[in-house]
Amino acid sequence: MQIDNRNEVKVAAIQLDPKIGDLHANMAACESMANEAGEKGAKWIILPEFFTTGMAFNPRIADAIQPPNGKALNLLLKIAKRYEAIVGGSFLERGEDSAVRNTFYLVSPKGILGRHDKDLPTMWENCFYIGGEDDGIIKMSDYTVGSALCWEFMRSQTARRLQEKVDIVVGGSCWWSVPSWVPKSVTNRWEEKNEQTALESVRSFATYIGAPIIHAAHVGTIECPLPWTPMNYKGHYEAGSMIVDGEGEIIALRDRHEGQGIVMANVKIGRTKYQKNIPNKYWLHDRGLAPSLAWTYQRWHGKRWYKNVVAKQKTS
Repeated sequence: MQIDNRNEVKVAAIQLDPKIGDLHANMAACESMANEAGEKGAKWIILPEFFTTGMAFNPRIADAIQPPNGKALNLLLKIAKRYEAIVGGSFLERGEDSAVRNTFYLVSPKGILGRHDKDLPTMWENCFYIGGEDDGIIKMSDYTVGSALCWEFMRSQTARRLQEKVDIVVGGSCWWSVPSWVPKSVTNRWEEKNEQTALESVRSFATYIGAPIIHAAHVGTIECPLPWTPMNYKGHYEAGSMIVDGEGEIIALRDRHEGQGIVMANVKIGRTKYQKNIPNKYWLHDRGLAPSLAWTYQRWHGKRWYKNVVAKQKTS
C-alpha cells in the first residue's frame, strides 16, 4: 500500500442550479464558476454529473445528448488549458456504437486523461442512457484517480473497484428529493433521511476507499411528469458539493441552502489505510421505501422509453 506525502493541492467542486436540457445555459454557468475557481488558484476543478443538462423526466434532455468530441468535452479541455488544471465532469454522450452513456471525462491541459461510464442508471435516468462496464480507474503520471457518480457512491461494488487502488476520487451527483406528498408527516420524514443519505454516502465513501474525494452536485428546484402516473414530481436537488479527506472528514461543504456556487479547499492527494471494511451486501446505505420503489418501476419504464425514443434519435 502506498502512503502519499505530497504537498496539499487546492481543489474546487462546482454546484450548479441547472436549467433542464439547456446545454448552452448550463455550460455558460459552469464555465463562469470554473473561471472563478481557476482565478482563485484551483488546480483540480470538478463539475457535476450531467453538468450539461441536469436530470429529470424531461425530453429536452435527450435533445442535448453530445456527440464524441462535442461542445461539452471541448469546454473541459478549454478550462484545463486556461488554468493549467485537471478538470472533470460528466454528461450524456452518444458513442461510436450509437449507445448513450453517462460519461465522466477527466482532462489535463495536454488532453484526455481518461473516462468512466456510470455503471447503472438511477430511476428515470434509464430513459436517457445505458450503463457502462469499466472499473472507474484513471491512471495519471503522478496519481491514480477513481471516478464515481451519484448512486455509485451507494454501492459496495464501487467500493470494491476502488478500495486502496486510487489516490483521489472525483465525481458528482444529481440527487433529487422525496416529494412532499400526503401524508406529509411521513414523506417529510422520508426526505429527511434521503437528504442525510445523499451527504453521508459521499463522506463515508472515503472511509471505505482510503482516499480524498472531490464531489460536485446540483442544487435548485425540479418539476417534471412522474412516469406512468397522472401526477407531477415537484422537489429539489439535494446539493452537497464537498471536499472530503482520506479519513472521511468533510473539509469543505456547500449545502442546498447556499445555492449555486463553488466550494474550495486544500487537500492532500494520496491513498491511506481505509477505515471501514466493505459490507457483504449490495447497498452501502439503506435507500428508504420511496427511492426503492421508484428505482424498480422507473427502471422498467426508462428502459422502454430509451429504446423507443433515445435509441432512435440522431445526435446533432
